Amino acid sequence: MKLITAVIKPFKLDDVREALADIGVQGITVTEVKGFGRQKGHTELYRGAEYVVDFLPKIKLEIAVAQDMVDSIVEAVTKSAATGKIGDGKIFISSLDEVIRIRTGETGEEAV
Repeated sequence: MKLITAVIKPFKLDDVREALADIGVQGITVTEVKGFGRQKGHTELYRGAEYVVDFLPKIKLEIAVAQDMVDSIVEAVTKSAATGKIGDGKIFISSLDEVIRIRTGETGEEAV
């Protein structure tokens, strides 16, 4: 099993969610986060004063899936989250040792 973590632009969330639903993903965890990468934030003008916004708002998606779903999920997220501009985000793939459904006690892929 794998844990796919994707960090995307906030306005792309609905597009990504629809793309994941179309390929049969049944559940995701969504978190509002802030961060920066190569773009290093930006400057804004507020009431005549310029200030630097170091951390940009992003959305973090976490999806626990069976190994055979990884490629299709990565493709769906990549296509639906891309704008072609800097700051589109990243996808991280990690191994999951175990998953346990609290309500039933199911383990492994049945728990996902």
